[in-house]
Amino acid sequence: MTRASRAVTIVIQPDGATKSQTYRVPVWVLRMGTAFMAAAAVAAVILGALYGPLLRAAARVPGLEHQVTRLEADNAKVRQLSAALDSVESRYAQVRQMIGGDIVRDPLTVGTALPVAPAVLARLADAPRGPAVGLTIPRRWPLDEPGYVTRGQVGTGTSDEAHPGIDIAVAVGSIVRAVGGGTVHQLGEDPEYGFFVLLDHPDEYQTMYGHLSRILVEPGASVAPGQVIGLSGNSGRSTAPHLHFEIRQKGVSLDPRTMVKEGS
Repeated sequence: MTRASRAVTIVIQPDGATKSQTYRVPVWVLRMGTAFMAAAAVAAVILGALYGPLLRAAARVPGLEHQVTRLEADNAKVRQLSAALDSVESRYAQVRQMIGGDIVRDPLTVGTALPVAPAVLARLADAPRGPAVGLTIPRRWPLDEPGYVTRGQVGTGTSDEAHPGIDIAVAVGSIVRAVGGGTVHQLGEDPEYGFFVLLDHPDEYQTMYGHLSRILVEPGASVAPGQVIGLSGNSGRSTAPHLHFEIRQKGVSLDPRTMVKEGS
């Protein structure tokens, strides 16, 4: 006589129904179902542990791509700013050179309390000489130091501010010479020109030297061509050390570069 297999009877009684439904499930089926569900749960845990980081990393990819794009744009701006900074530094070095910021003072001048005379340019004995005295029209260059013309002549018929002469960037204290023989018409201090000297020359020529740091001539004095009349500076309406130089004839401003050939 065979032994009946073990089973579990499940009775389902719906609400409001008079009859119930009975299901008989073998125990081995329940055990297999339970084992299958446990295996599925373990597999889900393993899959979550293995693929969870990958899923999270994949979810972060769009955000990382956005950050990479933003960083690339920031790097492009940094490169532009670096190029602009290099350009500014280069222009700053040029301006320092033009205004004499890199000129090293003579150690003898620095180390002594006594005034030291400026260097004198000597001329060879057989070199041709120009007129040393008398009235002459403007022909010389007003400076011994090499300078840079930072602003040219601007007429009154343009949209820019009128500028009747040229600006020559040199260090403060550079020697300023008369470009021709003449007489001192006027000198003093002006809000625009600062310390200035105005000379009269033949044929109704005049020359103006502005933004000086020191005036070395007297009113009405006769001045020989090449005579030292002052020292350059930064006085008056000036943003950097330079010499403002004008040539006028009959009250009309001329471009000095069309007349002065020596040293230009």
